[in-house]
Amino acid sequence: MENFILYEEIGRGNKTVVYKGRRKGTINFVAVLCTDKCKRAEITNWVRLTHEIRHKNIVTFHEWYETSNHLWLVVELCTGGSLESVIAQDEHLPEDVVREFGVDLITGLYHIHKLGIIFCELTPGKILLEGPGTLKFSNFCLAKVDGENLEDFFALVGSEEGEGDVSESTPQRYLKNRFRGSPLYTAPEAIKGEDFSRASDLWSLGCLLYEMFTGCKPPFFSDSLSELIERILYEDPLPPVPEGSAFHKPSAEFISLLDAVSSVTVAKNTCSSQQDMESTLKELIYTESDLIITPIIDNPKIMKQVPVKFDLKTLHIPTYSAEKLSSMKDMDWNDFLQRVCSLLDSTEKNTGAARSKLNLLYYLSTVAVHKEVASKLISSQLFPILIQQLRAAANWDIRAKVARVIGLLALHTSELEENVPVSEAIILLTELVRENFRNSKLKQCLLPALGELLYLIASQEEKREHPRECWVVPSAAYTVLMRCLREGEDRVVNHLAAKIIENVCTTLSCHAQGFITGEIGPVLWYLFTHSTVDSLKITAVSALCRITRYSPSAFQSVIEKVGLTAVVNSLANGICKIQQYMLTMFSAMLSCGIHLQRLIQEKDFVTTIMRLLESPSTLIRAKAFLVLLQVLINNREMLLLSCQARLVMYIERDSRKTTPGKEQQGGSEYLSKCLDLLIYHIVRELPGILGDVLAALTNVSGRKHPSTVQAKQLKMCLPMMPVVLHLVTSQVFRPQIVTEEFLFNYGTLLNFIRSIDSGETNLDGAIGQVASEELIKTTLSTFEAVTQHPGLLTVHRLTVEDCILPPLISLVDSQNVEWRLFSLRLLSETTSLLLSHEVMAEEKGESLDSNSKLLSLIRDSLLPQYENILMAPDPLPMYALKLLVALTEHSPASVSLVEEIHLFPVLFQVILEHQDSILGNTMQTVIALLNNMVANKSTNMMLLFEEGLAHHICNLLIETMALYLDADDKSSTKTANALLLSLLDILHCILMYTANIVRQTLQAQKSGTGGDTRAAEDLLLVNKPLTDLISLLIQLLPSEDTEIFESASQCLSLLVQLYGGSSQESMSPENMDSFAEVLKSKKDTRQLKLLLRIIKRLVIPSKHEEELLSFEGGRALEEAAQRGGGVSFSGDIQNLPGHVPVQPALTGGWTGWSWTPEVPSNSIL
Repeated sequence: MENFILYEEIGRGNKTVVYKGRRKGTINFVAVLCTDKCKRAEITNWVRLTHEIRHKNIVTFHEWYETSNHLWLVVELCTGGSLESVIAQDEHLPEDVVREFGVDLITGLYHIHKLGIIFCELTPGKILLEGPGTLKFSNFCLAKVDGENLEDFFALVGSEEGEGDVSESTPQRYLKNRFRGSPLYTAPEAIKGEDFSRASDLWSLGCLLYEMFTGCKPPFFSDSLSELIERILYEDPLPPVPEGSAFHKPSAEFISLLDAVSSVTVAKNTCSSQQDMESTLKELIYTESDLIITPIIDNPKIMKQVPVKFDLKTLHIPTYSAEKLSSMKDMDWNDFLQRVCSLLDSTEKNTGAARSKLNLLYYLSTVAVHKEVASKLISSQLFPILIQQLRAAANWDIRAKVARVIGLLALHTSELEENVPVSEAIILLTELVRENFRNSKLKQCLLPALGELLYLIASQEEKREHPRECWVVPSAAYTVLMRCLREGEDRVVNHLAAKIIENVCTTLSCHAQGFITGEIGPVLWYLFTHSTVDSLKITAVSALCRITRYSPSAFQSVIEKVGLTAVVNSLANGICKIQQYMLTMFSAMLSCGIHLQRLIQEKDFVTTIMRLLESPSTLIRAKAFLVLLQVLINNREMLLLSCQARLVMYIERDSRKTTPGKEQQGGSEYLSKCLDLLIYHIVRELPGILGDVLAALTNVSGRKHPSTVQAKQLKMCLPMMPVVLHLVTSQVFRPQIVTEEFLFNYGTLLNFIRSIDSGETNLDGAIGQVASEELIKTTLSTFEAVTQHPGLLTVHRLTVEDCILPPLISLVDSQNVEWRLFSLRLLSETTSLLLSHEVMAEEKGESLDSNSKLLSLIRDSLLPQYENILMAPDPLPMYALKLLVALTEHSPASVSLVEEIHLFPVLFQVILEHQDSILGNTMQTVIALLNNMVANKSTNMMLLFEEGLAHHICNLLIETMALYLDADDKSSTKTANALLLSLLDILHCILMYTANIVRQTLQAQKSGTGGDTRAAEDLLLVNKPLTDLISLLIQLLPSEDTEIFESASQCLSLLVQLYGGSSQESMSPENMDSFAEVLKSKKDTRQLKLLLRIIKRLVIPSKHEEELLSFEGGRALEEAAQRGGGVSFSGDIQNLPGHVPVQPALTGGWTGWSWTPEVPSNSIL
């Protein structure tokens, strides 16, 4: 930071101060943020996301630094303040201004989203204005990369920093409660616990636009947090009306924009009924990718084609290009056609005539690939002549080339007229193949033409939606093609026949029915399994897949012949297309109910499908989800196996990839639809699973020996409980399944768990002890997952308090240490969240009513057990203390409860037992509890003093200060810092309480009203050990941590006012060095005056004055005195009264003693 000069403070936030700064040697002004290190994770996140962003609507990051106690962030300076201040000052903005600001906001947000970043908490305080009025996004502390878990990143930063307990780090706690601080701009799905998305950013943007225009609060507002959440989740926003103005109505465009970005319900492709789901499922079985058509003729994957060239010299007709032919006038076209037909119809008298005819056929092959030309040629008199040549030509070369031209015409024709003699051509080709069946080469020439003609009439009938009598296909054609598939046939012929079947069966026409025979499935399967060519394998399976579309029994016959295991094993084939077609066939078969019971019970089948979810192909993963869905629809128990095979993880991964707002193309859109169906079904299944578990437990409730039938029911239902845990821990499922009904049923389940744990119900004989313990553990873990998302608890607060907390409290008394610890930990976390929620829900944020249901429950059922809990081995006391910390922090009434059950002696006993691990969690928690207790005005402090509060705090401070000042042990410095601040707060409260009692006694003496001085004398005597801290407090003054300096100086001030220089070591050379160092470093006048007053109180003239003024630090003291507003140290030292005469006070020497505490102006004295 030595490169920058800091000017005035321009802003302040939570543990952050913003200064105006300038880089040395330049006139470049910047904003410099000084932040406590506890916000390292947030600042690191800000830096990693924005360090390369350069955009007019985003605050530019320059650099960052780290000093011993702070992080420094240097960013672009925005001199116009925040959007929040603009709204507050102007009350409401005209629509044209809102439009201009909206352009900046949308431009910036679009760029952020384009980079794959989600802003997450878009509030007006995070939008800054540049001088000319340009809006800029700032504060990316809680932004994240789309799809990532920000808690994981914060945990990573914490672990790299060396935090002892990452799960309890400040950023983690902050994230868990992220919406509770400012839910006003938070989208409904985020409040319910779903991950932030682009859609939730747009919701927040809509809230900003609404607030700018109306000048009121955001569209949803309430003083009660619970009511606010209800409104956001279930209500529509009111129409925007500017505050205090009846004449400025919003335009229709503005209303439309708000409706678009602030819609409560996000459109999803979900189903409204079981019937809808089934129909949607069947529509998804076959996709466009399953029905792709590729040519039969000239297909390079089937056989290589020799390039066709014609000789211009011997062609005997003009060599028009295809484009020229397509644009010819009718007269020219007819003339051209007449010449071609004449040449083809001529006899081959010699070799030259045959070559000339072949040359013409070569030419026709080149122009037949043009759609318009092909359509005109096939509908002309040329086609019958080609058929005639195919039948009568003496030269087989000519016949082969004629068949090729026919095939090309059939392939490229777009429209076929009914008078074209296609059937005649098919019959002729069929006869030629049958007559020359042993000639594989000839079949390779004839089959492509036959196949293209078959596909042509099938596709044309599909377009016209009804068959044509003139396009009848003889059964012999199907017979010939089936013979071409058989074993022993030439592989090219096999491939051509399979390709014909594949293409024809893609169409929804009657011609595909001709291939559906009992043997087609096994024949194609044989081709697939015995071929060594991948392209033939793919064609064979593809043909079988398309036949299965018509008749799933074709695939059934394959399974029956070769066995299910062999068919399932084919899914392991590494060729994606084969996996795709196999999954499609399994889906088709399951949807028809064929082999249903066998497939849904086959665990190997399910695990094989699960392995396909690792596929890099989006389409294969989507189809695997679809197959699983059909298995789960028919067999709920397979959901457990699927969850154990990481189904939920796969769903979450692919859900992030198909998030609304991202560009969905082809496979991603299909994957999204399949996922929606699967998620919809699983969500619907959960109540049934939980209901079965509850029914089974209800039947055995209170029984020591369940019957055989009951035991069978337990063994069938209880193992499904882990499914509930898997779903509750998922960010995809959790918001949809954790409802009021779910929590009510969960409370019922907890009551059964309590009964099992107490021995009222015995399941060991029915399911075994291990299974019984696993049920309890899974049940408690399920609620633990819910507590990680405070929004779910607060939305359903009453249900949690009524149904879940009572049995949870009962489990704290369990004889099983593990369940006792688990339930107490859950109770501690839940109570803390609910108490903080109830406090926020108060209209003015005041303390809780002592009659609150939650407090009554804790008071009556839990606190009576506390003495035994606190005396139990770790970590049980820590969680018990955490609950008390939350109670005393949010409910003053609970302090009296702690006193009533006489917990003070137990608390100090806990301190004694854990004094060897002062930085441990238990010690930190008990100190936090003591801090809350002494800070509460209703606490009976004398009870604490009687238990040795001063002595314990003195010892703890001495040990903690030593750890804090130990520069070598960096790992414990941060924890020691926090603990030290808590102990200094306790010390300050003790000293303030003592000072108040002494002051009141002195005032009573001065006014002549008398009063008992014994209490004040006893209090001063009891707290006298605290004077041992004076030297240590002086050593803390030079600390760079401002909080520690403030706390230490205030405590020191009170100590020396009460006891003066009681400590003989208070003005030792080491302490004088500390005073000199801190006086040189402090600039604030108030702080300097306080330090000088402390020194005055410490000085005993008869003993220290000469030493003090002759000491090397004397000059620093004089300089500090001058900077402290003219307070003269040497001039006033002669008149110092010395230290407070404690001893005379104890012997009745109060008369004439006037004591006025000198404390900072912000003190309560």
